[in-house]
Amino acid sequence: MEIEIKDLRKKDYKKAIQFAIKGMHFDWYLNNQFLLNAYGRYFWYLEINRATQIFAAYADSEFVGVILAEIKGEERKQQSFLQKVYVKFIDVLQKTIFKGGAGLYEDTTKEQLAHYLKFNKPDGEIIFLAADPDCKIKGIGTALLNALEEKERGKTLYLYTDNACTYQFYEHRGFKRVEEKEIVLEMPKGKVPLKCLVYSKKI
Repeated sequence: MEIEIKDLRKKDYKKAIQFAIKGMHFDWYLNNQFLLNAYGRYFWYLEINRATQIFAAYADSEFVGVILAEIKGEERKQQSFLQKVYVKFIDVLQKTIFKGGAGLYEDTTKEQLAHYLKFNKPDGEIIFLAADPDCKIKGIGTALLNALEEKERGKTLYLYTDNACTYQFYEHRGFKRVEEKEIVLEMPKGKVPLKCLVYSKKI
């Protein structure tokens, strides 16, 4: 079955959120379905409102994956006031209730970015990449990454990930691990050991 790269349909946003929840293992941190969906929506709204490049993958018209990137000097693809309000609300909630979780994770990524930027001048960031974890078709992530690389050839991009995700995917595609730090999050499911990673590549 052939993978086609197209514009993302708004009706597929809900599926993208579910891809993230499953593929990025948000269930490592939360054990309540309502909270999982609320966080998945927060994560998607946060990134879709930053994105300057959006590529979606379809197989027989079925949505199977999406990649978002924020590239310097490019216009954002969408801006939603209500989605931004939702993100702000969840941000405050997380930092108040889950300071040892979301707060620590955010502080760690800020520290890693600051160190990375001392020695690098990237052109942008890959901010979201998720494929349908139940899809049997191979090569979805590669097709999405190839579409972005073709559009932004010659630019240096970085991304955050962690060992809850399939970080090896990036290593197999030429990304170099430039930052790494182990932390322990205090989450509703208890203590969660996590390795925070930053990868970079000139595409």
